[in-house]
Amino acid sequence: MKRSTKLIILGVLLVVSLGVYYWQRNIYSKDILKLEILGPETVDLLEPVEYTIIYKNNGDTKLENPELIFEFPDYSIPDEGNATRITKASEELGGDIYPGEERIIIIKGRFLGKEGDAKTAKASLSYKPKNLNARYESSTTFTSILDKVPLTFEFDLPTKVDSGKEITFRLNYFSNADYPLSDLRVLVDYPAGFEFVGSNPSALEEGEWDIGLLNKAEGGRVQITGKMTGDIGEEKILRAQIGTWYNGEFVLLKEAVKGITIITPTLYITQQINNNPGFVADPGDSLHYEIFFRNVGQDMLADMTLQVTLAGSSLDLNTLKTIDGTFEEGDNSILWDWKKVSDLQLLSPQEQGKVEFWIDVKDDWAINSSEDKNPQIKTNIYLSQVREEFITKVNSKLEISQKGFYEDEVFGNLGPIPPVVGQETTYTIMWQLKNYYNDVSGAVVKATLPENVRLTGQIFPEDQAEKFTFDSNSRELVWSVGDILVGQGVLNTPPSIAFQVALNPRAYQRGQAAVLVNQANVTGQDQWTGTTIQDIDVVMTTLLPSDASIDASEGLVQ
Repeated sequence: MKRSTKLIILGVLLVVSLGVYYWQRNIYSKDILKLEILGPETVDLLEPVEYTIIYKNNGDTKLENPELIFEFPDYSIPDEGNATRITKASEELGGDIYPGEERIIIIKGRFLGKEGDAKTAKASLSYKPKNLNARYESSTTFTSILDKVPLTFEFDLPTKVDSGKEITFRLNYFSNADYPLSDLRVLVDYPAGFEFVGSNPSALEEGEWDIGLLNKAEGGRVQITGKMTGDIGEEKILRAQIGTWYNGEFVLLKEAVKGITIITPTLYITQQINNNPGFVADPGDSLHYEIFFRNVGQDMLADMTLQVTLAGSSLDLNTLKTIDGTFEEGDNSILWDWKKVSDLQLLSPQEQGKVEFWIDVKDDWAINSSEDKNPQIKTNIYLSQVREEFITKVNSKLEISQKGFYEDEVFGNLGPIPPVVGQETTYTIMWQLKNYYNDVSGAVVKATLPENVRLTGQIFPEDQAEKFTFDSNSRELVWSVGDILVGQGVLNTPPSIAFQVALNPRAYQRGQAAVLVNQANVTGQDQWTGTTIQDIDVVMTTLLPSDASIDASEGLVQ
């Protein structure tokens, strides 16, 4: 009985002790301590971020021995030290928190990541209410969205390639971030059927390159050579990523995706223009047509008539010339018969015959709206019972205008005019484009800077800054314009970009006009013809022919 009594007493004491412990834990509400994080809702890559941590004792009891733990979002760079988990003990927080007391802590850092990433910071504050043994903890979070990544990363490659043909394409990159990007890597994922041949710079592996450090207004390129094989009409997708290493983990910053189509022309009645079966005409071209016809049957063909009918407003029919053919102006057709052409008189199996003529494309023609696009020349060929139609597409006309200014309202330039040896003068360079007949995609403007000219980092408008790159080694500027519609710059406002350069003249340039930017070249993929078209504008010097405020003498180096 004594042993049973002892066990009952011990059980009662245990129940009472547990009850007291849980009663102590529950008589205090964690809501007494208000804890919150304030910060920006959106932030750009590597932009300084300031978190304001606010905590307040809303109760009647002193909170003893507080301890704060703050955790930065993933892939953050703290302003102080390298730790992304910060612990502040009671002494650092100012000791006990009295009733009604509010305190503030500021923590700063920067973010890495890609556009759209959610960056969540976490904070927790533990403490012990006076006269209680239990510790309590309040916690909160704050999420910012990574809005902009001021890093250009673009493919420069054709949209159509022949199967098995060696191609060279580029990946251009350029940073306009205010904070240096270090430990950069470029990764490329090739589609099936791609054979890697080589690259410049050399690859760590066939699809990986070490870029290293990139400061503001610096850039470069990766040039890759390979062969693409596949079926006619098959689409291949190239994917590339640029990112940085963070504690041994690759952090994606930007991604580029580009599709290309495998093509190979095949015909049994073939047409060549200027010795090219896939010829694309330019305004002002002189065209030499050769029509080839092959007997692919088993029997002899005899006494045939061949007719070619032309259609296309870009053709200058007054320039048409032919050998052994008769031109009918009323229906724009040329006729050859077997009496004048021996190949039409008798053609054995697998033998090939030919007729030819010459005609010019007009130099230019008016466009009144964006609907006046995609010019073409149709050639309808009739041979015995066979009819074939060939379409020769006519390229657009893409023009680049390079202008320079000292007096402008974009940046406001500084420095002596005329320019002085050993002193820096800034100038505004403007590129403007015009596109006439067809939509153009992947338009790219390129030029090089002399060794004594540098970029200041000023670019306008801001939405073009992410498309602007500079290779610090080759000194090449690249503006990846993208798509340009028919008539853009002709019927409406031209696509344009302005950037500021700084010239430091050399002694040998005294008495001369100094070069600010070398020839500007624009290339683009004609969406109608599928070919690359281009234009070149002159070198821009300190003579600044576009700036009415600068006379000839003020453009010479002193």
